[in-house]
Amino acid sequence: MLAALRTRTPTRALATAAGAAAHSRTALYDFHVAHGGKMVEFAGWDMPVQYAGLGVLASHEWTRKKASLFDVSHMLQTSWVGKDRIKFIESLVVADVEALPVASSTLSVFTNDAGGIIDDTVINKRTAESLYVVSNAGCAEKDLKHIRSRLADFQNKGGDVDVKVIDDMSLVALQGPKAVDIISDLAGSTNGLKDFKFMSGRELSLKGIPVYISRLGYTGEDGFEISVPHSEAVNLSNLILENSDAKLAGLAVRDSLRLEASLCLYGHDLDETVTPVEGGLTWTIGQRRRAEGGFPGSEKILSQIGKGAKVPRRRIGLIVEGAPAREHVEILNPADGSVIGAITSGCPSPVLKKNIAMGYVPSGFHKAGTALEVKVRGKVQKATVVKMPFVEHAYYRG
Repeated sequence: MLAALRTRTPTRALATAAGAAAHSRTALYDFHVAHGGKMVEFAGWDMPVQYAGLGVLASHEWTRKKASLFDVSHMLQTSWVGKDRIKFIESLVVADVEALPVASSTLSVFTNDAGGIIDDTVINKRTAESLYVVSNAGCAEKDLKHIRSRLADFQNKGGDVDVKVIDDMSLVALQGPKAVDIISDLAGSTNGLKDFKFMSGRELSLKGIPVYISRLGYTGEDGFEISVPHSEAVNLSNLILENSDAKLAGLAVRDSLRLEASLCLYGHDLDETVTPVEGGLTWTIGQRRRAEGGFPGSEKILSQIGKGAKVPRRRIGLIVEGAPAREHVEILNPADGSVIGAITSGCPSPVLKKNIAMGYVPSGFHKAGTALEVKVRGKVQKATVVKMPFVEHAYYRG
């Protein structure tokens, strides 16, 4: 079922305690509780942060070696149709959606008129006539308001496009090197899905359950995101967990996995003051879009690209000595101790056995090998700029 573009109606909304604010609940809420999920509020949703019997470190390592199943149904799923759907979405994002092959996806960003990032999003050209777009849960209402405001004007000028919230589908992510074997078995594939490459999607039947599945994710591992009817979400999850290589995982491990992969978390590493160039996402701007512009803030963003372009700050990766440097920790110039930036995400890396972090510094301090300092709880510690990702991606490209 597709709902008109409006304030999103949650799957279920129940107060967690008397007088407490109502949180939305996914179709898998009871399933999580039954499996020992520790439920917390995240972006207005009751979500599992971890599960009993498996610590965050063990879950992280399991994902890197086997496969973990995440409930990401809080994400905003939308469908875009109409003959002018590409023209409309390209008036909002930096991607060259026109050039995107059918059944392929791309990461992009919605930008504001000042060139800042409203949200990051994955755009899938699901068919020759439709787009399937997945956006962040924490930005859902903001995104819908932004799209709605531009949509009305576009339609009033004769544009043929309709954008609707997909409100009858859950979304789960199976991530890790064993994910392909599990999905291949459920799909009855005879070739191990070798023709199913990273950033592509297709309709599949998994043991009779109809799904739309994309080969991508938020961990740096090979994996899949599966849009499945609410009524089948528990059934599909149980089928996946019948494989001994699959375990449930929560928000805590998802964060450490994405940080090792140097993937941004909106509201932390990206926000409405950060341009795609400053955020290290220049690659999301298609060549045609660089030549033509036409997206919000294009003048400012495109002025930051090319030889001699001035970029005031850059997102960097750091290896930090001593205690972990977490969000808001100051980044210092070791030459004079002055504050030149701040950490936006940081944690110990279970794979590297080192403390990793991302943050922003002025251009000139962003090159790999640059020695910097961070101030953690009043103590100055050494930090070194390194190339990202911290842990190499394992995406399947064929």
